[in-house]
Amino acid sequence: MAPRANWKGFLRLSLVTCPVALYPATSDTEKVSFNQINRKTGHRIKYLKVDAETGDEVTSDDIVKGYKVDTDTYIEVTKDELDEIALESTHTIEIDEFVPKTDIDNRYLIRPYYLVPDGKVGHDAYAVIRETIRSMNKVAIGRVVLTNREHIIALEPLDSGLMGTLLRYPYEVRSEKEYFDDIQDVKLTKDMLELAKHIVEKKSGAFEPEVFEDHYETALIDLINKKRSGVPLAAKAAPKTGGNVINLMDALKKSLATEKEAAPATKVDGKAKKPKKRVEGQREMLLPIAGKGGKTAAAKEAPKKADKPVRAPARGRKAG
Repeated sequence: MAPRANWKGFLRLSLVTCPVALYPATSDTEKVSFNQINRKTGHRIKYLKVDAETGDEVTSDDIVKGYKVDTDTYIEVTKDELDEIALESTHTIEIDEFVPKTDIDNRYLIRPYYLVPDGKVGHDAYAVIRETIRSMNKVAIGRVVLTNREHIIALEPLDSGLMGTLLRYPYEVRSEKEYFDDIQDVKLTKDMLELAKHIVEKKSGAFEPEVFEDHYETALIDLINKKRSGVPLAAKAAPKTGGNVINLMDALKKSLATEKEAAPATKVDGKAKKPKKRVEGQREMLLPIAGKGGKTAAAKEAPKKADKPVRAPARGRKAG
């Protein structure tokens, strides 16, 4: 199923304009998720909206938003009042300025999007804006209205397209001072730093996201597959502990020795052997469901294991 655009409008740099669409660059739909069910019946749990004092169910027509100012004291705000102050979407991302990418603190980054031409027209204007940003080696800063709120968006070239990253406002970012003030100012010896640098060098390499595995997701998939197939679950062994670190210098030396011992095992024919790549889409590892119904108990007869894992169809989800 083709992804659905979160927003459609225009991208403008001065008098240069082109129609564009905004798509979320990330998705959580492939992760294993659970529903809450009644242990006795196996039925889904539904929630009712009730009055906190009377316990009576409240209909949607009688529910309004309230800003809490004190215990049990709220300022009621109606939908009409919110509509009055809602920002009207101009359906245009206006590029206001260009800044060095290094100027943007990582704490301000929220969520990445792909910004692509919408339709068959405007590709030339899109390319002009993209290549202008690329040639200046800067990030374009603009504004976009999503769900009645105005967001700052940083645009930068990504291959043949543009990536837009929503940015936080300053009031959303906490100062580090209240957290770092109590960190002790310690003196480190040259030998300690040299040993630590050697450890870093042994572990250095290129960032390759595909080699990282979500171990918890893998464990969830294994658990579901075992329960679906009626395989008994073994008790988890107690984790091994490394003990308390008594001497920092000794710990650094032992760490370096461990890295040196492990290094030859990771090389083949003089070249570093890459870890096994994670299979694209963790959910494809789930076994197909046999029969009908959504019972939680394991089947009396374990279903035959599929020759190949069947991947659940991915569905596009609209991001905030």
